[in-house]
Amino acid sequence: MSSNKLNVDGIMLFEQPFARVPYENYRKVFRTSQKNIEKELGAVQNTAKDLANKGSPEVDVESTTKAIDGMIARVEGLKRKLSDMQESAGKPTLSVMRERLQHLGAMEELDSMNTPEFTEWADVRLDRWLVDWSLRHGKEKTAQMIAAEKGIEKLVDIELFSDIRRIENALARKSCTEALVWCSENKAALRKLKNTLEFDLRLQEYIELARAEKTVEAMAYSKKHLLTWQESHYQQIVQAATLLCYPPAKAWGPYKRLYDPARWTTLIQSFRRAIYHLSTLPTEPLLHLAMYAGLASLKLPACYTHETRNVDCPICNPDLGELAKEVPFSHHVNSTIVCRMTGKIMDADNMPMAMPNGQVYSKETWDEMAFKNDGWVFNPRRPADRCRYTDLRKVFIS
Repeated sequence: MSSNKLNVDGIMLFEQPFARVPYENYRKVFRTSQKNIEKELGAVQNTAKDLANKGSPEVDVESTTKAIDGMIARVEGLKRKLSDMQESAGKPTLSVMRERLQHLGAMEELDSMNTPEFTEWADVRLDRWLVDWSLRHGKEKTAQMIAAEKGIEKLVDIELFSDIRRIENALARKSCTEALVWCSENKAALRKLKNTLEFDLRLQEYIELARAEKTVEAMAYSKKHLLTWQESHYQQIVQAATLLCYPPAKAWGPYKRLYDPARWTTLIQSFRRAIYHLSTLPTEPLLHLAMYAGLASLKLPACYTHETRNVDCPICNPDLGELAKEVPFSHHVNSTIVCRMTGKIMDADNMPMAMPNGQVYSKETWDEMAFKNDGWVFNPRRPADRCRYTDLRKVFIS
């Protein structure tokens, strides 16, 4: 029973992004609400101070009334704006958070992996991972279909990945506008991480102006958007300024690299890393990370040699074997020897037995072969290698 006890801590390691994404979304809603409150109430306070400094309100009743009406209108507008934001973004996000926490909380009531409840929970988790994999590989319709069919729309991040795909598509079309809007919305978080994505995007827009030989516009753009980064990116800004002297046809060395269209691919990768980091999402699909853990416990050098592959070993499958190349080999204190023919473990009850040429298979394999061939056995991989059953030798592993 102990071997089937739930390792809740281990399971929760995979679930951090699951709970963190809606939390970060609600933080954005809160920050936007806070900015609106500070802006509108700040204006109301300033108006109130101006009225207080005027002295007696009877001096100019009309302007005083107008100012008060303006204050009331601002407060009512703020109330309406906050209410709309709560209905459109706040409540749905809270609903997602509640459902996800309830899903994770169900783990506390489970004691063993051998219960129908855990099997059901694990099936939902697998569905979530399949949706995550589909979204990361651009298969959005497949992800939506799985989520709708399994009823797990609130347990997956389709909207987040839709935004990622939208911004990446814009960058692929050589447009930085959407990515810059995202940087503006997350300016504080990016600054805290010392992320330079915004500068890279601004530099790329400057490069495109230089490519089009719009010198005046490029200089104005640099003054407005690049010079603010001169403390941390002085050398790059100087190099960008020099770029105006080298049109694409005459560029060389570092200036030719600045004009390289491959920079757009680098920007897409940088954006993806930034948004994954802010959302605490791993760079690899969750399905891959879960499989890595299992593959690492099974991977052996023998899995990559055709002669020693086992039909029942997942790593010996060419596709899974390719995925397993990313993980280290497993470490076993005590080896387990498996028959290449039957896939069964060779032990005291099913001993390994060797032909004179050194080929080893289980006793069960040789017994069945000798029974069918009148006491003769042969190497299943090279039938020409034959011997009598009585010529087989027992193999002992020390």
